[in-house]
Amino acid sequence: MLVFPNAKLNLGLYITGLRPDGFRNLESVFVPLPWTDALEVLPAAETTLTLTGLPIPGDPATNLCLRAYELLKADFELPPVQLHLHKVVPIGAGLGGGSSDATFALRALNDLFSLGLGLETLESYARRLGADCAFFIRNQPVFAYEKGDVFDSISLDLTGTACKVVYPGLHISTAEAYARVQPHPPRHDLRAAMAQPLDTWRHTVSNDFEEALTPHYPVLGDIKAQLYAAGAAYASLSGSGSAVYGLFPGREQLPRLNFPAEFTVWDGWL
Repeated sequence: MLVFPNAKLNLGLYITGLRPDGFRNLESVFVPLPWTDALEVLPAAETTLTLTGLPIPGDPATNLCLRAYELLKADFELPPVQLHLHKVVPIGAGLGGGSSDATFALRALNDLFSLGLGLETLESYARRLGADCAFFIRNQPVFAYEKGDVFDSISLDLTGTACKVVYPGLHISTAEAYARVQPHPPRHDLRAAMAQPLDTWRHTVSNDFEEALTPHYPVLGDIKAQLYAAGAAYASLSGSGSAVYGLFPGREQLPRLNFPAEFTVWDGWL
């Protein structure tokens, strides 16, 4: 079975408080981004994981795709599988690529072995893999809060909106990003801001990580400024960084921008 785990964007991201479990409470709107990895799951004589594409740091034995398999195997008599992940979405970019890979592994295993798990049950498993993994079960725009794993539906249709994502080849660890952010009440009502025209978001929708990280990594601000200069209606850091995106509604073609060769740029439509 071949699946294509997609990335996500954060539209706004507010770190609102500390939690007793050591995590932070947050508010954000998650939307799917059709920039994808490729994951193949096949029955095999023994369980293995092979990797191609972008290098993934760390021990492959701890990869979230294998953890997803082990999580289900603890409750179901799963046969061994061969997992092959071709990595395309940059790591440490704030795009949720690793979370998506793990969640799509859960979904693929559920389908491949006819486990019959419903969406809520799959979300429960996904939450055990990572804070934002559960989003990728339904994979549709949501207002996310608490750890980023509790969702409310939101009326938001960005279908056909052109998007440019720029990753400057800068890996910002989640630990570093959170260490630089001080929780505070949201500056704006995010749900109310999302209900307004996209070209108003520049003044009402922000990402707390952007304010905290840009003084240390000025390239983030430079990219954002270039996207606005090229006509973006809204531009922002995604997640805890370091990818910066711009939204260009009504564009049939996205502007060509000159970035250094080490940058990775994705152009497409939401």
